[in-house]
Amino acid sequence: MTRKTLHDRRAVLGGLAAASLGAMLPAHAQGAWPNRPVTLVCPWGAGGGTDATARIVAAILEKNLGQPFNVVNRTGGSGVVGHSAIATAAPDGYTIGMITVEITMMHHQGLTDLRPTSYTPLALMNVDPPGVQVNAGSPHKTIKALADAIKAAPAGRFKASGTGQGGIWHLGLIGWLQAMGLPPNHVQWVPSNGAAPAMQDLAAGGIDIVTCSVPEAKAMIDAGKAVSLAVMAPQRNPAFKDVPTLNETLGINYSVGAWRGIAAPRNLPEPIASRLITELKKAYDSAEFQDFMRNRGFGTTWADAPGFARFMADGDRAMGTAMTAAGLAKKA
Repeated sequence: MTRKTLHDRRAVLGGLAAASLGAMLPAHAQGAWPNRPVTLVCPWGAGGGTDATARIVAAILEKNLGQPFNVVNRTGGSGVVGHSAIATAAPDGYTIGMITVEITMMHHQGLTDLRPTSYTPLALMNVDPPGVQVNAGSPHKTIKALADAIKAAPAGRFKASGTGQGGIWHLGLIGWLQAMGLPPNHVQWVPSNGAAPAMQDLAAGGIDIVTCSVPEAKAMIDAGKAVSLAVMAPQRNPAFKDVPTLNETLGINYSVGAWRGIAAPRNLPEPIASRLITELKKAYDSAEFQDFMRNRGFGTTWADAPGFARFMADGDRAMGTAMTAAGLAKKA
């Protein structure tokens, strides 16, 4: 064997060994993150508030980081399917997701063992209260007229939707009914995969009420197919200043809120987590994100990873108490 042949063989073997080692190394060790497309899982349907928020965040991250951030809607199971897809993905930074308030609720219902501690929290970005929407052709033109009709009707006569069974918009409806002295099942809940399909059902006349946030209902309201009668919040939303609060109209001081944040599977490497938190804060502070959220009436609330973890822990305890009182809790 000539010296040149031996040299060439060693070079080939060395290259194969390096390639083999690279294949065995985790993605974050093979190069700076991100060096390929990232999937951002949305647990709710296309066109809803969570989907819209996820897509603006993904668009800004893609522009700033130079890699595609692809939003994938994984719906079903009252939010379990999508939240599970985030939690069970490889902790390499190439699958992240927008988790929602339902992660503090689903395990209380016995739907899943997933809970806030099933993730690497990265950033809280949004909090919104529910509104009460009806079809534009509804005979109930004010929240008082609707409330009076609900009280006078037999249980199950009115149908409402907005999210899955036991989701935050369902809890909003229950809280309102209980504040009026009615049982939590007086209005029949029709589960949906998010606010967008619920609003479509409302516009088509399949249901009577949707208790999603007003920003999520905005497209149907602007199209003249729906009307928002009230918001379950301490004060009016400046973007929808003509929509009164329950307290103003019915003397019911009841409020609740949905939130959305970005998380990754547990055990995400610290360098990738730190980079994501930095980039998410940059996205949150950008005029593009703030204008997008303000123009649609979405609330903006920031918390970094430790703050988001505390926020979720507090919310988990509060939701357990509220859901137990509403008869929706089946386990801790």
